Amino acid sequence: MVNQNTKNKVFLLNRRLVAKKILAARSDILLVTGLGSTTWDFAATKDRDLTFPLWGAMGSATPIGLGIAISKKDRHVVVITGDGEMLMGIGALATVGIIKPKNLSICIFDNGHYGETGMQKTATSYKCDLALTAKGLGINNAGSISTNRQLHEQIPEIVRGPGPLLRVIKVKAESLPFVLPPKDGVKLKNRFQAALL
Repeated sequence: MVNQNTKNKVFLLNRRLVAKKILAARSDILLVTGLGSTTWDFAATKDRDLTFPLWGAMGSATPIGLGIAISKKDRHVVVITGDGEMLMGIGALATVGIIKPKNLSICIFDNGHYGETGMQKTATSYKCDLALTAKGLGINNAGSISTNRQLHEQIPEIVRGPGPLLRVIKVKAESLPFVLPPKDGVKLKNRFQAALL
């Protein structure tokens, strides 16, 4: 869906500070981070066993997070992905809107660019509004965060629910040092599964 009233896109928040604030708010959340910058942001904050970072699976953060939320109804799952990855896997939001898991939050770090391929503008740099799209797909609790005050007010709901909820968090398009988690996918899967026991 397109928000025809959007005139200026504001990207003010620092992605790494947002990552720190989310992890500081609740240490026991199950976290799925999307391919690229969101994985690096959370690795820079803390490499933790309850984080499942994706390598080479663009568009898969939301479906994987949904699967975990369905299988672990007693745990809160937070998916953190970028606007480029969410646009690639947008159909997953329709499934979330149908199933409506109460233990799932989705945060989209939106900088309006495809950071991994040369900083080309995404549709969110123009008029595409992912929060309105989510509402149209059945996720009623969807909105945007563009200030530190809004972030502070909404983090408790993000990390505790109820879901499904989706927040588009407007972050700066900035080049930050790479902090990579382990690249061994089997090790990451086993580590995450063991932490759930």
